Order: sequence, then C-alpha cells, then structure tokens
Amino acid sequence: MIRNILRLFLLAVMTLTAGAEEMITGTGVVMVLVPAGTFTMGSKSGKPNEQPEHKVTVSAFYLDKFEVKQGDYEKMTGMNPSKFGGKENPVEQVRWFEAALYCNERSRREKLVPCYDEKTWVCSFNASGYRLPTEAEWEYAARAGSQIVYPGGNDVMKVGDFGWFKDNAEKKAHPAGMKKANAFGLFDMSGNLWEWCNDFYQEDYYTVSPSADPRGPENAKKRVLRGGSWGTTTDTLRFSYRLADDPANADICQGYDTYGFRCVRRP
Repeated sequence: MIRNILRLFLLAVMTLTAGAEEMITGTGVVMVLVPAGTFTMGSKSGKPNEQPEHKVTVSAFYLDKFEVKQGDYEKMTGMNPSKFGGKENPVEQVRWFEAALYCNERSRREKLVPCYDEKTWVCSFNASGYRLPTEAEWEYAARAGSQIVYPGGNDVMKVGDFGWFKDNAEKKAHPAGMKKANAFGLFDMSGNLWEWCNDFYQEDYYTVSPSADPRGPENAKKRVLRGGSWGTTTDTLRFSYRLADDPANADICQGYDTYGFRCVRRP
C-alpha cells in the first residue's frame, strides 16, 4: 500500500491553476483534468459530416495541456520528423500510427498499461496508459463547456487571439502555448496543427453515434483529425469541423507538416 502511494506521488504532482486541475506526469508532461459533462456536438449549420447536432455525455479524462512537443517526442522515440524545428514546437509530420506508438511508449516509461495493441491497433479504453482522444472528447475539451462556434466566441475576428492559422502564422507552426488558453486551460485546440483523434472516420457517424462516450465506428480507411492548422482558414477552426486522412500515409507533400496530436489518460 505505502509503495503504491509513493509511486503515485513520484508519477504525478497535482496543482490547481486558474480553476483547472493539472497533473505533471512521470515523464514531465503537463495534463489538464477535463471534467465530465454533456454538450451539443456537431453543427446544424455546418457541413454535412457535422450534422445532425446531438447531445453527448463525456466522462472525465486528462488531456495534454499542449500539443505534444518535439522535445518530448524525441525523448520517447529518439526521432524528430518535424519540418519546423524547436523543442518547444509541436511535433508534426506524424502519422496516426506513430502517434499511437508514442502513446504506448509514454505509458511504458511510466509503468502504465499501454492502450494500443501494436499488431491490430485496437485501443483498450480500460488500460491505464495513454491514447489519442476520441472525437467527442476532443470537441468537448475544445469547446470547454461552451457552445460557441470559434475559440473566443462567435466572432471570427477573435480567432487570432487563440490560434495560429493561415492569416497570422506566416506559413509555419509556432511554439506551443503562445496564444490564449481556453476555459479549461488548454492551448492550441484551434490552429497551429491538426490533431489526430483515436476514431475511425465515417461521414454520417453522427446519425448512429451513441449519446454517452462515443468511440467512433468499428473500422474504416481513415482516422479523424480536428482543430485546423497554421495553413488553413478560419472555417477549419470551428469546433465542429471534421477532417480525416489515411493513418499510414507518409507522403509529407500532402501536408503532414500540419499534423500533430496530444494524449489522453483516464483519471
């Protein structure tokens, strides 16, 4: 019992900042506790794949405060595939499978049970380790308890205060955390890099999605990406905007210098 308690203290330090509960993991990454809640997912006025609007209840989870940084990625994997170098910059040019491998390695370093089977890539949601967020978790965390359209409100003119996109990024990704955080204390949920989610992509998934902790379709050719990037317009920074791509495609000419990720862990 005492040994387990000591291990927990070594793995994480709990702090309270600006109303958000944060955890510093055993590998030195800051995570934010996203509280359980119910929100309206999608957009009735958005693109067809964002419809219909529907109520979703999400269980509490920890989410990385920042997109995974190059310094942390290199520490875990020994590699840095990024085009825009800098240890505080988010890692980019990352395929979905590489993001999942990082999650598993981070889990092993902290003596947690990895979530991903590295042969089938099936995710065990009951495992104690790290994984990519579900699409519902991502949108809930990005909205941070609100039903606004963009970060900062419904006014598109405020988007630049919260994220890097085509009009202000100067054709490159920027160091994590340079813009304002959202109400949950999370940075760069809109812009800078697209973020891989755990879910397979299905255009009409919202018509059959369960109302509690949806995890996406069982199989598909593509995986979901969310959040927009330094190279996209403000439309992609809408919280309901959905993108998808082949998880194994390594052709960086197709824009992989705009793809990154962040990790989730259950409380």
